[in-house]
Amino acid sequence: MTVEVGSKTEGKVTGITNFGAFVDLGDNQSGMVHISEVADSYVKDIHDVLKVGDTVKVLVLNDKNGKIALSIKQATAKPRPSHHHDRKPKPQHHVESFDDMMSGFMKQSEERLSTLRKNTEGKRGGRGGRRG
Repeated sequence: MTVEVGSKTEGKVTGITNFGAFVDLGDNQSGMVHISEVADSYVKDIHDVLKVGDTVKVLVLNDKNGKIALSIKQATAKPRPSHHHDRKPKPQHHVESFDDMMSGFMKQSEERLSTLRKNTEGKRGGRGGRRG
């Protein structure tokens, strides 16, 4: 059985390095979980999270030249997208159209340029000015 990119499977941690963990997927296949794919939060020392012999659920990220990249955090982070969907309908405030936002931006931009011009007007031709 070959592992497919995007599939979830279980494996056993067979080795740990400073940069990740090697996971035996069975059928003489193994992959590596980079330290950044071990947990949702920052992992300073992978030994704090995993140990050899642990059974872990992994998501197959890619398989290049027989080197299989795995992720533990993406395999277990399924509930998260549903929370994002729950948040989308909540903002019920007025949503500006692109044209409204653009005209607001242009107005602010003109005001800032006007202020900038006023502040630099009097400084032209002063000390150190380029005069020929």
